[in-house]
Amino acid sequence: MPGDDNAPRPENQRLNALVGRWRSQGRIAATATGPAVGIAGSDTYEWLAGEHFLIHRVDVRMNDEHVEVIEMIGPYDPASRTYPMRSFDNHGNFLTMRASVDDDGVWTFAGETERATLVITDDGGAMTAAWERTDDGSNWRHWMDMSFTRHQVQDRLPKDH
Repeated sequence: MPGDDNAPRPENQRLNALVGRWRSQGRIAATATGPAVGIAGSDTYEWLAGEHFLIHRVDVRMNDEHVEVIEMIGPYDPASRTYPMRSFDNHGNFLTMRASVDDDGVWTFAGETERATLVITDDGGAMTAAWERTDDGSNWRHWMDMSFTRHQVQDRLPKDH
């Protein structure tokens, strides 16, 4: 509604590309102190009522470790041209990042110690993410690669009686 101060910013609609349930799989890169770690599970993105915040839930296994994350994304900040992101996991970790999207639809997530580039396919059915980490704020190293496939929702037809 025009002039409605409670209406979400139109820029929030770009987040619709993420909405849905995704099968998640990937791998954390091996390091000098540890082997590569496989990741498998699901990611779900849904709007909080009012469409100001996108709720992102992660439920994955990293080898034998179960990891759950809840993240709030948004609302769009016109001053920085980004979407604030705040995530919390079941191990007591908290992370703040900012998301941005370019004219080609490529998303960038950036925080102090982690950053990623997310690319969504043209048909919206899949996406890939390449993640990096830093320990000192200036030397970034490859951290993990993820791929996501959108769950297909099957239409349910009413039963004839």
